[in-house]
Amino acid sequence: MSGGRAPVVLAEVREVRLPLLKPFVTGFGVTDSRRTVLVHLRDAEGNEGWGEGPALDHPYYLPDTTTSTFEGAVHFALPLALAAEDLLPGSVAAAMEPIKGNTFARAGVEEAFWALQAAAEGTTLRALLGGERDRVPVGESLSIAGTVEETLEEVALRLGEGYRRIKLKIRPGWDERPVAAVREAFGPDVMLQVDANAAYTLADVDALRRLDAYGLACIEQPLEWDALLEHAQLQAALETPVCLDETLRSLADVRRALDIGACRNVNLKPGRVGGLTASRQIAELCAERGVDLWCGGMMESGVGRAGNLALCSLPAFTQPADMSPASVLFAWDLVDPTFEVADDGTVSVPDAVGLGFPVRTDRVTAQTLRHTVVRG
Repeated sequence: MSGGRAPVVLAEVREVRLPLLKPFVTGFGVTDSRRTVLVHLRDAEGNEGWGEGPALDHPYYLPDTTTSTFEGAVHFALPLALAAEDLLPGSVAAAMEPIKGNTFARAGVEEAFWALQAAAEGTTLRALLGGERDRVPVGESLSIAGTVEETLEEVALRLGEGYRRIKLKIRPGWDERPVAAVREAFGPDVMLQVDANAAYTLADVDALRRLDAYGLACIEQPLEWDALLEHAQLQAALETPVCLDETLRSLADVRRALDIGACRNVNLKPGRVGGLTASRQIAELCAERGVDLWCGGMMESGVGRAGNLALCSLPAFTQPADMSPASVLFAWDLVDPTFEVADDGTVSVPDAVGLGFPVRTDRVTAQTLRHTVVRG
């Protein structure tokens, strides 16, 4: 390593398990526990950096899984990062470019180097990324309920807590009915969107077109994860903006999607696009194109949420983020104190040096399923 920076003396990868308070139901199945991957760095001066690669346990969202993310970080991403010219995140991101896909592994490694740099410079992730906001507006994502009445109860609860946007998970047979019920119960002024998690095909265009009547902010990822051209056809048939999630795995993907009119709204998840460096570039592109942008969630622990919050402080983010606090998902977080949603539906961007949240290493250790130290 060059550039006068202290060398990394500890680099480790952990797979941890966090039990969910209740199962989370989407169009691709039921999740009842959360396994995620953490990357931890310490330099010779005692500065620490933490990152999270929050892939899901299964390959139904994207090809990446928790297992592949752990292996990818241990055997490829972290060794390449440690061999980079220096510890600067941009250099680390460039060093990992030979890796195809495996975006969650790269993102977890890169976030740890961002946090390490912030700690070494005595600054915050927000300042390092160039963020401006000190508070981020947030929304809540609701899983598919057993009944419409349960959905209405959950919406009422979340609106009462101040959330500025409600996202309903949908699938064929469970779409217009809950949307219509929410609109009837809470009126047209509630910011409402739906997320299909790729559960539809172009044969369902009439069902999706019926949602145009409800003034939705967007329909998120209605078609398959790799159906870019099909999404362009669908967007041409809808008044409601299509938002892409799984389809957008890089800056190049976002540019292609916007060029062909495949979406008019972008969900940005750092893990899905390979890290905060790529995320910042995508934010700049969306701002140039005048496209609504928001940060999605992957049920991260507070480690991953720290990077998301810092990213959302950039002015390019125009819509509320998916930012469920740990208290909604888990019995406790891996950071303490963790973040909370204020009565006005915002979350404070961490202003502490480094990652921004203190990591509870005792909880990390207790929940570790496997652990590998990587040598530079």
